[in-house]
Amino acid sequence: MTKRSESRKEAANVVGPEVRPSVLVVDDDLSMRESLVNLFRSIGLDVVAYGTAQELLQSELPDAPSCLVLDIRLPGSSGLELQSELAKLKIHIPIIFITAHGDIPMTVKAMKSGAIDFLSKPFRDQELLDGVVAAIEQDRKRRGVEKVVGRLQSLFEALSPREQDVLKLVAAGLLNKQVAAELGLAEITVKIYRGHVMKKMGARSLADLIRMSERLGIGTDRFRVQT
Repeated sequence: MTKRSESRKEAANVVGPEVRPSVLVVDDDLSMRESLVNLFRSIGLDVVAYGTAQELLQSELPDAPSCLVLDIRLPGSSGLELQSELAKLKIHIPIIFITAHGDIPMTVKAMKSGAIDFLSKPFRDQELLDGVVAAIEQDRKRRGVEKVVGRLQSLFEALSPREQDVLKLVAAGLLNKQVAAELGLAEITVKIYRGHVMKKMGARSLADLIRMSERLGIGTDRFRVQT
C-alpha cells in the first residue's frame, strides 16, 4: 500500500461514514490553492479554499472534523493574525501553517499559539497529508468531548436549583451529613436529592457522577471528606 493510500484510509477512519472531514485552505497563490485542493481531494477529504483571511471569516465553517492549512503571508490580515482572531471567536480548528518566508520567531509564535505544525515551502505532499490527518483526528476528539460536555450541561441545567446545590457539594467531596449541614436539610432529604440527581444525570454510580462533575467544572476545593 502506498503512503497516499494509507493517508486515504486514515482520513476515512478518523470519522464515521456519515461525516466527511474537511480541510480549509487559505493561500493567496491561486496555483498553490489548486494544488492543495487536488491533493486533499485525492485522499477523500472535502476542501474549501480561500484567497484571504477575510474570505474565511465571512464564510460558514463546516460542521465536521476539520483542519486549516494556512499561509503565513496573506494580503490584508496575516496568517498569524487570523490565528489570533479565530482564538478570540473561540473557533478551535487545528491549524497547519505553510510558508515560503518562515523564520524561527514566527514559527515559535505560531506553535505557542496552538498551531499543529509549521511547514516551509516546498514541502513534501506526504508530510502535509500526515499532518492534516493527525489534525483532523485531534479535532474529531475535541468535538466528541464538546458534544459530551454539552449534553451534560443540558442535564445539569435541567436540575432544580436545590439539586444543583447538592451536586456541587457532593462533587466537592462532602458526605451526605456534611451536605445536609451546609444546606440546612435533613440527611435523609439529601439522600433523596442525590438519588434524583444521579437519575436525572444518568450516573450509574457516585464515581460516574463525580466524573461528570469534573467535565462540567463543578465542585470546589474548600470541602474535604473527613476520614
